Amino acid sequence: MKALARYLPIFEWGRTYNATVFTNDLVAALIVTIMLIPQSLAYAMLAGLPPEIGLYASILPIIAYALFGTSRTLAVGPVAVISLMTLTAASSIAPPGSAQFIAAALILALLSGLMLIAMGVLRLGFLANLLSHPVVSGFITASGIIIATSQLKSLLGVQAKGEALPELVSTLAANIGATNIPTLVIGVTATAFLFWVRKGLKPLLVRSGLKPRLADLVAKAGPIAAVAVSTIAVIALDLEAQGVKVVGEIPQSLPPFTVPMFDADLWQRLAVPALLLSIIGFVESVSVAQTLAAKKRQRVVPNQELIGLGAANVAASFTGGYPVTGGFARSVVNFDAGAETPAAGAFTAIGILIAALFLTPLLASLPIATLAATIIVAVLSLVDFKTPQEVWRYSKADFAAMLATIAVTLLVGVEPGVIAGVALSLALFLWRASRPHAAIVGRVPETEHFRNVKRHKVFTDPRILTIRIDESLTYLNARWLEEFVLEEVAAQPSLKHLILMCSAVNAIDASALESIEAINHRLSDGGVTLHLSEVKGPVMDALERSHLLHDLTGRVYLSQNAAFDAVIAIADRDEEAQAPADLWLARGLI
Repeated sequence: MKALARYLPIFEWGRTYNATVFTNDLVAALIVTIMLIPQSLAYAMLAGLPPEIGLYASILPIIAYALFGTSRTLAVGPVAVISLMTLTAASSIAPPGSAQFIAAALILALLSGLMLIAMGVLRLGFLANLLSHPVVSGFITASGIIIATSQLKSLLGVQAKGEALPELVSTLAANIGATNIPTLVIGVTATAFLFWVRKGLKPLLVRSGLKPRLADLVAKAGPIAAVAVSTIAVIALDLEAQGVKVVGEIPQSLPPFTVPMFDADLWQRLAVPALLLSIIGFVESVSVAQTLAAKKRQRVVPNQELIGLGAANVAASFTGGYPVTGGFARSVVNFDAGAETPAAGAFTAIGILIAALFLTPLLASLPIATLAATIIVAVLSLVDFKTPQEVWRYSKADFAAMLATIAVTLLVGVEPGVIAGVALSLALFLWRASRPHAAIVGRVPETEHFRNVKRHKVFTDPRILTIRIDESLTYLNARWLEEFVLEEVAAQPSLKHLILMCSAVNAIDASALESIEAINHRLSDGGVTLHLSEVKGPVMDALERSHLLHDLTGRVYLSQNAAFDAVIAIADRDEEAQAPADLWLARGLI
């Protein structure tokens, strides 16, 4: 059973499932379903797809994740950033809304799902680390700004196009004179109401005597109120005749069985976008899952999460959906509403299925401006101007990468932004790895501790130089190590011994080994003896398989303190042995 639970986590949490947990999951599912219905419609339209596809993408994918995912509270479904990336990728194939565009969205879901599953099986969850947090934060912030700007056209009732901010703004400005006033009133009112619901409704309900948790749950249902009121207003005032665009007829049906078309050329064109979707979706999802799991001291397994998200996307591709991932907002709502297991997601899927079968006729007159307001309010919570300030204070290099990601995403587009983010993350990593931190250290008086001579008052000996290396040694920094050591040695003419303190060195690859051997020979030619201290066991095991230890002019010491004492003793003994010879030389006897 344990082995089975490793691949199907339902066998782990399912063993302790009881009536209390069932009730908590059911209540959470009800709240999330209410929130997810308008969101699913809105995000599908953001992706350039018919609104019902958002509902389809919120049924079987959720159940698939419930079977394979490890997070107890992650809510999977359409999300804003992935919807925008789907629009960008599929638009390169066909116009939004067309049959070929929908086919491209299905292929994206299938490719993304297969890639995620493959990465999970191969245990490649670490690939998410290719994107640094500042770069991910910058990309999501820029995407949020683009999404919010793209929805202004629906809020104003005008035409606008573009994948990057300059084109969006210019087309909006060119058409702003054609603003539809009833649409503007609906959009602005809905946006203001949804913002107020987020911040002001709960305190008001609590002051009215409602219990805090119930008040919070009622506040979460705010989007449904906006949908209901705006739909009634459109019908009662015949606003559609005045130019207010509505969702229109939504099919009442189960999710259709769809088979993504196999076209080698089309799959090849969508492979890179699908990979980018997979990476961004996984990073966003696992970040949310781990944050929520930590609050309950639960565990999320990244490699199994890849399989869970992959299964969800494959399910979406065969049920008329499009790429999905774990959403921040709905996951937090799911968590706050008391969800205890992934069964809450399965109950949510049932609720969405009921809505798709019986409630869609009620949504035919739903104004698109209200869905745009829903998207704007949701994505503006992703826009984070605080983090760039903190990153600027902490690391100028990380800030530069973050700013570049934001700029490329805003000015060029989402896909170039993701590629730039990955490239910058890797470049920043390689730059740092090629220039590791190293310090000249001395002994703190009356202790056995060794610290940086630039930071502490320490005891040193002009005959001895200790360099502490604070990074593993690889081909990236091997040449740097040679240059650094030889420069320091050249600056100290009286130097007789060099100790490399390796307490932070976790690995030495073949290139670095050659560099250390070169350092050993060059120092030997200059009359300087090389010693090593605090070499870790696995590193020592590797060195014992090389010629370095045999050719080393000095010794390997267990601790830096032992090395320092021993080398001082050697230097003193050498000086004493040299003293008579110096005296005879001075007297001209030799």
